[in-house]
Amino acid sequence: MMAGEALLAVEGLRKLFPVGKRAIWPRNRVPSFLHAVDGVSFAIGRGETVGLVGESGCGKSTLVRLIARLLDPSDGSIRFDGEEIGTVPARRFGLAPQRGQIQMVFQDATDSLNPHFTAFRAIADPLLRLRRLSGAALRARVAEVARLTGLSADLLGRYPHQLSGGQKARVGIARAIAVEPRLLILDEPTSALDVSVQVVILQLLQDLKRQLNLSYLFVSHDLNVVRLLCDRILVMYLGHIVESGPAGQVFAAPAHPYTQALLSAVPRPGASAGRSTRIGLPGEPRSPIDPAPQICPLYGRCGRASEACVASMPVLREIAAGQFAACHHPIADAVEPRLMAAG
Repeated sequence: MMAGEALLAVEGLRKLFPVGKRAIWPRNRVPSFLHAVDGVSFAIGRGETVGLVGESGCGKSTLVRLIARLLDPSDGSIRFDGEEIGTVPARRFGLAPQRGQIQMVFQDATDSLNPHFTAFRAIADPLLRLRRLSGAALRARVAEVARLTGLSADLLGRYPHQLSGGQKARVGIARAIAVEPRLLILDEPTSALDVSVQVVILQLLQDLKRQLNLSYLFVSHDLNVVRLLCDRILVMYLGHIVESGPAGQVFAAPAHPYTQALLSAVPRPGASAGRSTRIGLPGEPRSPIDPAPQICPLYGRCGRASEACVASMPVLREIAAGQFAACHHPIADAVEPRLMAAG
């Protein structure tokens, strides 16, 4: 993707958290830092859905909070529609014009909704803060986004405890789109819902994307959902993006050993009931506290490792058309990937 085509462009993004209290560090001790996000670069195009996957603790939540400007980066660039927003302190970003352009739909709608707000007030809140709407204009906009998200008028006067899980999810989505954003960050938006409700909400998100020309950053542990909904995927491990590419292509022929192991856990249609194809990685992930900058994050768990993996950090390089992997010894099958339909 050319830089001019990107709605969001992230380059060299890092977030380090100090370990321990600065006040008690001895003068001669070098402070320690946890590298939650460590040199991440990627882009999201206009109208594109990009999936972000990886195990718990890999840095996904920190990354999306950096992009939403809820956290300040330690280093790197975040450009939105060509403008640098990473240098604006998080505490001041609420006043920036881009605040309404980037919105989040949170994992648990129950926790994200104020129990003292009706559905109407929850949806109206960003309009009051960011658009300064009031009176008839406010009521009209709330009614419009309620219609777009399938919320009937009689539900707008109810409080969260009076709504079902699916209805609360719709309120959360309505609140996010109320100020007409261009990028929605979807942080496990259906994980707290029953399977039947998940399908309905995911279809709603697909419909809204088409109707409103939205771009999505879709964070999920459900790899089957990611495969079906996303145009491209980013695979994250220990603060690094280790693979990226078209969703169908990466699922068909992963190039990075970690991606291969991660995807092997996804149930495949037609697989024998008693036969496991899961690929395990030995040992535990390395500590993200002060990691050696030249060593591959997967070193010690990867059977393909060599001396090169401790001599230099692998960087993302194109393995196949549009598919990139940060690996000195990528899986050979990905060089000529066996493309398959995303469905």
